[in-house]
Amino acid sequence: MQFVDEFRNPKIARRLVDDISRVSHRMADRLGRPVQVMEVCGGHTHTIFRYGLAGMLPSSVEFVHGPGCPVCVLPMGRVDDCVDIARQPGVILATFGDAARVPGSRHSLLEAKAAGADVRIVYSPLDALQLARANPDREVVFFALGFETTMPSTALTVLQAQSEGLHNFSLFCNHITIVPTLRALLDDGHLLLDGFLGPGHVSVIIGCRPYDFIAEQYHKPMVVAGFEPLDILQSLHMVLVQLDESRAQVQNQYARVVSETGNSFALEAVDKVFELRESFEWRGLGDIPHSGVRMRAPFALFDAEQKFRLPGVRAAEPQGCQCGDVIRGRIKPAQCSSYGTTCTPQTPIGALMVSSEGACAAHYQYGRVSLIQDVLGAH
Repeated sequence: MQFVDEFRNPKIARRLVDDISRVSHRMADRLGRPVQVMEVCGGHTHTIFRYGLAGMLPSSVEFVHGPGCPVCVLPMGRVDDCVDIARQPGVILATFGDAARVPGSRHSLLEAKAAGADVRIVYSPLDALQLARANPDREVVFFALGFETTMPSTALTVLQAQSEGLHNFSLFCNHITIVPTLRALLDDGHLLLDGFLGPGHVSVIIGCRPYDFIAEQYHKPMVVAGFEPLDILQSLHMVLVQLDESRAQVQNQYARVVSETGNSFALEAVDKVFELRESFEWRGLGDIPHSGVRMRAPFALFDAEQKFRLPGVRAAEPQGCQCGDVIRGRIKPAQCSSYGTTCTPQTPIGALMVSSEGACAAHYQYGRVSLIQDVLGAH
């Protein structure tokens, strides 16, 4: 496949849906319930809702929307700390646009900006570094967040700042890791999962091997998936075939981009700059051991947590917010009591309604409109 249209071929989509139906019906009869497959990545969640993939599938198989949106799992207390930094005299706070809208316990960064804080929207950490070069008398803090996908660019930016001696640049580090999160989900006795669609972007960096424990220890199949509609359908079929044959393996559907061992150059940069935290809080999931990173001691000059005295106060979720239950797959977005009423993309209460990759935001935007006809090309 070379072109986008080939990943959206209606004839192949119909054939895959037919194959999924046959296998999932057998599995559902055997299990006595629908097959539950979690898509870990927020990008997959967006694709599933945008193209109406869930509506194409039989009732014998269901998607469970996982915690793969890094903006969505940012705890309120960390947002409060970031707002506190932005309000410091002489600080320019650089952030990605969706992170600026994540609600803290009192305010979001966007609201802090409206109240006078110097908050700038950037598209990469290098944009923040350029702000530090252009404003040598100001302290520029980059709100660093994301899974292993974005860690390398942040690490390389820190190394560049070190080489230039730009000590007015620092990170407020909120990067998180995928493997401990998957382990925490698998250890949740209330969560019923039969298999996983593995995250494509993260796997470009870390490869497929780190997921072996899912098959070896938990006996669940995982298929690393791409982001086009046919990628998702093919990967789901691969998971179902493994289940039908009583196999549990890690397979790589996204082999055109993902390798077994990942990107060694990116991993070396990450390891040089970052180390694992003992624990990190996730919004809706609580503390997960070794699921976040912090900056290593040699880079303390670039660590905003070392430069600023932060409140570090943990904040409870707003009343009526059920993001944690959605992330764990216990309820669907529309089953939240706040969904679509007090919580919308324009006025988000929960973090899952902020980013386009959040399950609630994706469902709100696409879930009420059937796009099956468009994808399958039926009339």
